[in-house]
Amino acid sequence: MADKPGLAVVTGASTGIGHALAICCAEAGYDLVVAADEPEIARAAEEFRAKGVAVEPVEADLGTAQGVEQLYQALAGRPVELLLANAGRGLGHAFLDQETADIRRVIDTNVTGTVLLAHRVGRDMRERNRGRILFTGSIAGFMPGSFQAVYNATKAFIDSFSWALRNELKDTDITVTCLMPGPTDTEFFDRAEMEDTRLGTSDKDDPAKVARAGFDAMMKGESGVVTGFSNKMQAAMAHLMPADWLAEKHRKMAAPGTAKDRSPS
Repeated sequence: MADKPGLAVVTGASTGIGHALAICCAEAGYDLVVAADEPEIARAAEEFRAKGVAVEPVEADLGTAQGVEQLYQALAGRPVELLLANAGRGLGHAFLDQETADIRRVIDTNVTGTVLLAHRVGRDMRERNRGRILFTGSIAGFMPGSFQAVYNATKAFIDSFSWALRNELKDTDITVTCLMPGPTDTEFFDRAEMEDTRLGTSDKDDPAKVARAGFDAMMKGESGVVTGFSNKMQAAMAHLMPADWLAEKHRKMAAPGTAKDRSPS
């Protein structure tokens, strides 16, 4: 039997894009440490084991330093070949109508926990001069997110952070890739309470296809990938149009009740 390629760590792996990324890793022969902040991660782990790899599920809140440390300790010193930092949270509605605790949870999960985990695992990779990192960013990071202001801002951070870290590591054998999907058919919009918005009711991409695009880009060492033709067009437009125009366009997609509005956006 050929040697296995090593260990992959996937966060937010209980559902959605993270679940599909973990399947990509398992099908490529990587053993897995998978994490999520919900009990469903144990059920997901059984699916991944069916691919013939060893899987260790970790139920931890990666929006806390304690949760990140719990995941890191589960590695037990094993070298990580792939880090797929996918854990994230959404939050809809107007910023001033949101609860402070919910705002903090989005920032702590999407930004703080991701940075802490990348720092711990990234240092180990640098010591070995080997590894691949995939961050799940978003095309949302390219535009001011009216009625999704905190979420879009966190994704702008991740998109930027990924490119910066990649540049810092360009003289090593460590690659950093940013996956930047658009609306994807996951539980995101339900959990973000955005099912009454145009974004929440829009046609969405298949998470398996999104994950495959991200996994393949990571394995090729590419800098980033925007999935889907319409998303590529939106990303290109975001670099050309004024920020106030982009904010107004986002408002028409993400404001509560916009699902009923079928006028051109």
